[in-house]
Amino acid sequence: MNMVEKILARASGRRSVEPGDVVIAEVDLLIMHDLSGYLTSRVFDQQVGGQVRYPERVAMVFDHHFSPPTEDAAAMLEANREWARRTGTHLLDCGNGNIHHAVVQRGLVRPGGIVVGSDSHTPVHGALGALAVALGNDSHAGTVLPYGKAWFRVPETVRVELVGTPQPGTTARDVALWLVGRIGEGGLIYAAVEFTGPYVKELGFWDRWLFPLLCVDLGAKCSFVEPDEVTEEFVAGLPPGAPDRYERGDGGDESTVLRFDVGEVVPQVACPPTVGNLADVPDVAGRPVQWAELGGHAGGRLEDFRAAAAVLRGRRVHPDVRFNLVPSSRVVFTQALQEGLVLALHEAGATWFPPSTGSNQAYNMGAMAAGEAMISTHARNFPGRNGSPDASMYLAAAPTVAASAVTGTITDARGLR
Repeated sequence: MNMVEKILARASGRRSVEPGDVVIAEVDLLIMHDLSGYLTSRVFDQQVGGQVRYPERVAMVFDHHFSPPTEDAAAMLEANREWARRTGTHLLDCGNGNIHHAVVQRGLVRPGGIVVGSDSHTPVHGALGALAVALGNDSHAGTVLPYGKAWFRVPETVRVELVGTPQPGTTARDVALWLVGRIGEGGLIYAAVEFTGPYVKELGFWDRWLFPLLCVDLGAKCSFVEPDEVTEEFVAGLPPGAPDRYERGDGGDESTVLRFDVGEVVPQVACPPTVGNLADVPDVAGRPVQWAELGGHAGGRLEDFRAAAAVLRGRRVHPDVRFNLVPSSRVVFTQALQEGLVLALHEAGATWFPPSTGSNQAYNMGAMAAGEAMISTHARNFPGRNGSPDASMYLAAAPTVAASAVTGTITDARGLR
């Protein structure tokens, strides 16, 4: 059995499972943000009742309404706080970061565990070697909270092997976006996608993170990177949390192996209206942008702020651009402070925001008017996601975002003079 199959077999009390089997498995962590947590807790209280079976396995993160702009939003957060106190579940209040980064930095996700969440990017925790899937709010209220369980159909596994050496100036984010274009949106429906190969094995943890993040765009059920010494070193630096449950897979019988040479990749931009609408940066260079942002599930990493500082050294943000910097967690903001990145980027004209999900869905910031455009490290770019449906969202790696913030147009950082 491969890693996903071993996890499902262990968690369901079986000796083995195979693709197509339906199992009822123990869940190690349920994660909810302030919006989904409010809906789930109301359904649980009003239609299910009883006690949360394993409160230590439930976490709620306030990352959308991280600074509630209305009385209604503030009341929702207060209701969430009351529910978390009453049930004894983990609460990561405003300012802790975006949902996925925050729970990882708290040590709540461990290799070999099963993680469920209503956010569609929950499969990103496969970067730690967890089986992580997105479920609906009612599933959480009806099965996970009262019983600590959920049902799964064991997926087929597709192995994506990445080989070769990237061209200078090409980042892991560029490779990840490029893969969506090569494989195709919805190209791996209900698959378990393993990202592997020499290129992946040489990446640091937070660059590996960018690949399981693609799961929802590919239509996959889950995705993962097999844990190794990079994973072990990263986990060793986290606070003590749930026990590791990881068992290395023996490979199984993958139905499909896809191999790609990352040497073909140049910096990428995902153009409206979907993540799969990819273009090489030089092919769309010159398009005006009024907003730039480092943040979201794919951004706000320390690596992104380092890249931006390198681009902005000796330069300033264009006067027609608002450049938002949104740390993915308090840990990252502390690291950026210690490295001098906060002051350097502030003096270059960028604006720092609290650790959160940033302008994602424009709940607190970043709403755009008709005709405006933003380039960001976010994970989604469909019309209306950040304000007007007549605004445009472009997705790119941090060097491209920072270079575009300097010039006021989409710009290839490799050619910035």
